[in-house]
Amino acid sequence: MATPNYGYEKRQKELAKKKKKEDKLREKAYRKLSPSTDGLAPGDPETDMASLERDPPTPPELPTKNG
Repeated sequence: MATPNYGYEKRQKELAKKKKKEDKLREKAYRKLSPSTDGLAPGDPETDMASLERDPPTPPELPTKNG
């Protein structure tokens, strides 16, 4: 019976981990460079959907004729 090649297994795990990390960084950079589809920044209280549902924005006041 053949003995397990632990060095090979370890190297494969390291390569998979490295690839996953690179993919994650690439995706993060892509998200940072491209604008989001809805224009909302997560966690930003001005544009966060959860905060907008709690406190709907008030429309700006239109100037009146009297000034």
